[in-house]
Amino acid sequence: MVKYTENEYRRMQNKIHTEQVAAILRESSVGVAGLGGLGSNAAVALARAGIGKLVLVDFDVVEFSNLNRQYYTLDDIGKKKTEALAGKIKAVNPYVELQLLNRKITSENCSSLFQGVDVVIEAVDRAAVKGIIIESILTETEEIPVVAASGIAGYGRNDTMAERRIGRLVMIGDEETGVAEGVPLLSPRVIIAAGMQANAVLDLLLHRRLA
Repeated sequence: MVKYTENEYRRMQNKIHTEQVAAILRESSVGVAGLGGLGSNAAVALARAGIGKLVLVDFDVVEFSNLNRQYYTLDDIGKKKTEALAGKIKAVNPYVELQLLNRKITSENCSSLFQGVDVVIEAVDRAAVKGIIIESILTETEEIPVVAASGIAGYGRNDTMAERRIGRLVMIGDEETGVAEGVPLLSPRVIIAAGMQANAVLDLLLHRRLA
């Protein structure tokens, strides 16, 4: 396997992204709440982009049923999602700083789990926990934006995937299509939403500092 030093990796990023953009991304930190289909794919996308630090929060383990849409493999089944995803990320970009938190997110701990990050990605399944994350970050912090997702089930309908901004909240998806009989969570649409979340994070980070 070819090994690259941190300096070599940085030179590659500087060349591809420009030094200014690469430096901003390396100095940025992103919290990812939930490491399922959205969170696992978005986190890897941000690692590839050169984000300096990722705070990964999930209490679950990888199951066989996750493989249809989440960034894991058969070898990861039974592992904690934080640890399995850390391995995937390090295989892509070994110089991302990772903080792994095997915790359930509650209204009591949410804002403290993500203290100090620049942006939080909401990537959980349960509506109640989604609400906790959005409310906690937007009301208990003064500057941290939240990039959330809603309405990503099913297939096709690429034209319905959209981004809507309300203050510090960015909402990705069609905000309507939930899981139902004949409308499962499938990899392509989930990955599209995860990519849009990661892209929105980059926009927030770079627009803020390049404007």
